[in-house]
Amino acid sequence: MNVSSRPERLDNSYHFHVMRRAIDLIDSAETPLSLEDLAREMNMSPTHFQRVFSRWVGVSPKKYQQYLTLGHAKALLRERFTTLDAAHSVGLSGGGRLHDLFLRWEAMSPGDYARQGRGLTIYWGWFESPFGPALVMGTDKGICGIGFASETGEEAAMEDLLSRWPQARFIEDPMRLRDWVLRAFGAASDRLDPVPLYLIGSPLQIKVWEALLRIPSGHVSTYSEIAQAIGQPRAVRAVGTAVGRNPISWLIPCHRALRKSGGLGGYHWGLPVKRALLAYEAARSEG
Repeated sequence: MNVSSRPERLDNSYHFHVMRRAIDLIDSAETPLSLEDLAREMNMSPTHFQRVFSRWVGVSPKKYQQYLTLGHAKALLRERFTTLDAAHSVGLSGGGRLHDLFLRWEAMSPGDYARQGRGLTIYWGWFESPFGPALVMGTDKGICGIGFASETGEEAAMEDLLSRWPQARFIEDPMRLRDWVLRAFGAASDRLDPVPLYLIGSPLQIKVWEALLRIPSGHVSTYSEIAQAIGQPRAVRAVGTAVGRNPISWLIPCHRALRKSGGLGGYHWGLPVKRALLAYEAARSEG
């Protein structure tokens, strides 16, 4: 199957590649880098670099650098930890949406899931997202998969998502998905109708993904808290596995799940992407 079709580009797509390089620089620096230092390393003028940063995330490079530090996860747990029971009590759950109120979802039945996608037609396409190349898959009912390829590579991302539903019929058709994708990544903010999701997973996975959908943007929770929320407090390891198997990255926010210690934990598409996702949301929620 062709994995190299030209991806559709969103207005701010290339900015993620600047951010990805900035993450590496920030991590390798012994002290915080000035705007001038970062701009010079990016081969940009300070003015242009500031403009790129601000357009992508809405805050200055100096403030954004704070969100990209390795200690940011612990700060999020201190200041923006979400108790999922509380989120549920204020109406942040159910098919109506959850944290940002722009999604609706339904889940495949356990019997259909057991058939590994047999009889299901899944459309796919490559898009340039704010977080690098994104492989998006969807059925007639909604988006069922989003994978990021900036760390794994496009071929590995394609093989990964194809293996989730091995009996399904796959058709390349990015135009069928385009409207959903533009809304999902904020490039069609004038549209008020929700982005539909189609959750394809085991009963336990669906419960875990429902819990993830109750974590508000800019906030985080822990694997143990998610296990508690689904009524299986001792199943932290199984919950962690289900979080890692979430096929709809970004929209089902598995990046908002952290270790109780404040560690980032794993991320299926690469930890640099997870850090960028968290920093992007935190900056936008405060900016």
